[in-house]
Amino acid sequence: MSRQNPLRYAVAILIALLGVAVAYAAFTTPGLSLLLWIAAAVILVAVLVAAAIQVADQWEKAVVLRLGRFSGLRGPGVFIIMPLVDTIAYWIDLRTITTSFKAEKTLTRDTVPVDVEAVLFWRVRDPEKAALEVEDYRSAISWAAQTALREVIGKSDLANMLEGRERLDVELQRIIDVRTEQWGIHVSSVEIRDILIPRELQDAMSMQAQAERERQARVILGDSELQVAKKFEEAARTYQDNPTALHLRAMNMLYEGLKEKATLVLVPASVLDTMNLGTTLGLSALAKDVTEGNGGSRGAAAGDEKPRPSTVREPGSL
Repeated sequence: MSRQNPLRYAVAILIALLGVAVAYAAFTTPGLSLLLWIAAAVILVAVLVAAAIQVADQWEKAVVLRLGRFSGLRGPGVFIIMPLVDTIAYWIDLRTITTSFKAEKTLTRDTVPVDVEAVLFWRVRDPEKAALEVEDYRSAISWAAQTALREVIGKSDLANMLEGRERLDVELQRIIDVRTEQWGIHVSSVEIRDILIPRELQDAMSMQAQAERERQARVILGDSELQVAKKFEEAARTYQDNPTALHLRAMNMLYEGLKEKATLVLVPASVLDTMNLGTTLGLSALAKDVTEGNGGSRGAAAGDEKPRPSTVREPGSL
C-alpha cells in the first residue's frame, strides 16, 4: 500500500531550493549558461533522492522488487532504494491482526441450521512468503477461516457446540494454522463469539430444560419424603422403648396446639390411650388452663374482649 514519507519530501525540497537559487543566479548574471545546467542537474537529483529515500515503521517490513524480481526486505527505519529500478510491492504489518468471520445457515451433524460468528487473531511470521506465495494474504486468510468454520460445524452436534466452545476454538486454530502456514502466517487463537439457532428450536430447548428441572424437583421431593420416613421410623423405635418420652412429646404437641388461636381440638380415644394422656376431663382442664393463661394476657392487652376457652373432646362426645 502507498504511504507518506515526510523525510524524502524534505530532502527533495532542500535540494530543489538549491537548484532554484543556482538558476536565479544564472539568469541574473550574463554568460553563466553553465549554471543553468547545474541548476537543472540539482533539480533532477532532488527528484531522484526523494524517490530513493524510504522510511518503514517499527512494526513494518518493505518488500522490494528489483526489475520485477524479489530483491529483499527493508526496514524498519530509513533505507534507500534505486529509483526507476527498485519498487516497493508491499508494506507488511508484523503486528497481531484481528479478523472477524462467520458462517450463516450452516448445518450441524444433527441437521440443525446455525449462524456462528468468530474472531481470528493472526500475525505475519514470514513477510517474504506472505508477499510472494499469495496474491492478497488478508483476503486469503479470511476465506480460509470461513471454510474451516463450516467444516468444523458440519462435524459437530449442536449440543457439543453449545457446551464445548473451547474445543471448537482449538480445532479451528489447528485447521486454519495448517492452511496458512505456507503463506508465512501464524494463527495465534480463534474465539467463537456467538452461536445463533432458530427461534423454534430455542423454544423447544427451553421447554425441555423446564421439564428436566421439574423432574429433578420431583426426585428431590421423593428423596426428602424417604428421609423423613426413615427419621420417623427411628423416632418410633425410640418412643417404643421409652414411654415417658412419648408421653412428654404428646403433652408438648398438645400444648403447642392449644396455645394458638384454636378453640377446638379433636383427639381420638385410641390416640389418648396410646399416648397415656389420661382421661378427657384431665385434657379439658389442661386446655382450659393453657387457654386462660394465653387468653388472659391477650384479653388484658385488648380491653373488654374475653378469651374463649378451648375444649378437648373425644369423637363420641360431640
